[in-house]
Amino acid sequence: MAKLKPPEGKFVASIKVGPKGQIVVPKEVRDMFGIEPGDMLLLLADEAQGIGSTVQLFDDVFSKKEPEEE
Repeated sequence: MAKLKPPEGKFVASIKVGPKGQIVVPKEVRDMFGIEPGDMLLLLADEAQGIGSTVQLFDDVFSKKEPEEE
């Protein structure tokens, strides 16, 4: 069976959960988004919609200040 190549800027793969619950982000994806060892990613989960992750680094999400109320 031939491998289909996804369009430029897209990536599709199956990943396996290891015995300690860890997953590996494929090298192609790490390269695509500049993910380096030690970076923290945000994992989003919803029972109805499934699991997704974002490459917005965890620190970026929680370091933003909330707008002050007047």
